[in-house]
Amino acid sequence: MSQITSFMLFPRSTIIVVLLLFLLVSLVSSTPPEDPIKCSSPNNTTCTITNSYGIFPDRSECKASRVVYAATEQELVSTIAELTKNKTKMKVATRFSHSIPKLVCPEGQNGILISTKYLNKILKVDVNARTITVESGVTLKQLINEASKFGLVLPYTPYWWGLSIGGLIGTGAHGSTLFGKGSSVHDYVLELRIVVPSSSQDGFARVLSLDQQNEDLNAAKVSLGVLGVISQITLQLEPMFKRSITYLTKDDSDLGEKVGTFGHEHEFADMIWYPSQHKVVYRVDDRVPLATSGNGLYDFIPFRPTSSVELALVRTTEDIQESTSDANGKCLLAKTTTSTLLNAAYGLSNNGIIFTGYPVIGFQNRLQASGTCLDSLQDAKITACAWDSRIKGEFFHQTTFSIGLSQAKNFIEDVQKLVQLEPKGLCGMEIYNGILMRYVTASSAYLGKQEDAIDFDITYYRSKDPFAPRLYEDILEEIEQLGIFKYGGLPHWGKNRNLAFEGVIKRYKNFQKFLKVKERYDPQGLFSSEWSDQVLGIKGSVTILKDGCALEGLCICSQDSHCNPSKGYFCRPGKVYKEARVCTRLKST
Repeated sequence: MSQITSFMLFPRSTIIVVLLLFLLVSLVSSTPPEDPIKCSSPNNTTCTITNSYGIFPDRSECKASRVVYAATEQELVSTIAELTKNKTKMKVATRFSHSIPKLVCPEGQNGILISTKYLNKILKVDVNARTITVESGVTLKQLINEASKFGLVLPYTPYWWGLSIGGLIGTGAHGSTLFGKGSSVHDYVLELRIVVPSSSQDGFARVLSLDQQNEDLNAAKVSLGVLGVISQITLQLEPMFKRSITYLTKDDSDLGEKVGTFGHEHEFADMIWYPSQHKVVYRVDDRVPLATSGNGLYDFIPFRPTSSVELALVRTTEDIQESTSDANGKCLLAKTTTSTLLNAAYGLSNNGIIFTGYPVIGFQNRLQASGTCLDSLQDAKITACAWDSRIKGEFFHQTTFSIGLSQAKNFIEDVQKLVQLEPKGLCGMEIYNGILMRYVTASSAYLGKQEDAIDFDITYYRSKDPFAPRLYEDILEEIEQLGIFKYGGLPHWGKNRNLAFEGVIKRYKNFQKFLKVKERYDPQGLFSSEWSDQVLGIKGSVTILKDGCALEGLCICSQDSHCNPSKGYFCRPGKVYKEARVCTRLKST
């Protein structure tokens, strides 16, 4: 009898508890993600590229005729010069390719990929100036570890360390704070070097060094990869410090009021919101003196290596719940998941081994980010990152947008109205740990945040069948349209489904300045693609109209065929936001 079959003999609630308890164990080995670039020829030709989830929002395959693995800035110059001379389309790619949208896809099938996988060296740490200079393929984990050896830290970072520095600044990745310069890593860039196409007089490529006195840095910091290839980045660091973290669970009745003040009360504040359970978990997180006792560690449970068998069982359970419209089962799974994570402090430990209670106090480099499912040797996929596409694991959509602090209360209250109408409607996304809310600040980057805001990060079930509607499909679609359109939310450049980017470029007050820099740096559009032209409002639309397109976020439904009438889902107005158009399940009469 197989392990899966034997597990199925137990009651479903017992299975869920056993699986979630298993996730608490930090395994010593795991299968690291495979390279997102695959080539059918040994000389790196006839290639495809995907993201770390193995699929793009439109489920298309991105092809390239060749990939170049540049290991030095000079190799970047030579490669870009050759391709510019031949007027060849190109795109930069990273080791883990963690962005969901098609930022890495070259146009057509004859484009070239330039990977920064081996452009991964720490170049300089200046202790007196408190700076670090790295090549763009260096990962966040590398940077954190190297800086800490010199008693230095990057004050605010994303929570996932499996990102390249070039990739995370290029998409505006961030942590959570309203303090200092804010939580976006690109706002700590002092200087960068970027290789761009050029004329024959310059040998068809040139290296530009941009510092804070050069306004073009505001374009290059968050560039979506359309200006050229960043080779080096210098970041401002701070002396090592300690933090004290406590998670507090409270009723969500006054969340709308608190969202505007909580971020000003605690430096590293964030919130995890479970709307169907009417709960919010507040992260009380501040600096404490270095002499404060504690050597805490944050090894976030969902980022740990996880058993492939257990992941398959959880996914199978969720598939069954979806196909049978088992809302009660989803709510049970959500409550079990969230209570298990809460009881385990989400992966915090007081000494690097066990959690004994709050507060957890430790050094910044041990608390700011994690991702141990990446740190491993091959183990034949016995364990893996939960979203690894080579196993039957997590498969999801991510909707992530930031709403100005002045509007956040109204958005939260609209979501709460939806919960009142459909009490079980958001249990599904609570299985994926609810809505993560992080603070961001206005940025000088042309494509950065436009105002102080709160970022809502929502992860939820995606079917392997693009025509299969989700349980409570309409509720999540309405929340997406509420955030993006009613409240003018800015989508995270590295996440989201297509519809989140429709017309968004016009919400950036300096987008014309960005386009002018793009025209100067790459007048032939060699680093551009159909996708980037659509997102930047240059040509075309990100909307793809076809049967079932609204189910995948490729469009906002305008007719029933954009949903799935054969399964009882029709295009109808929203329940709270009447201007929304969502795929609603109509019960047969």
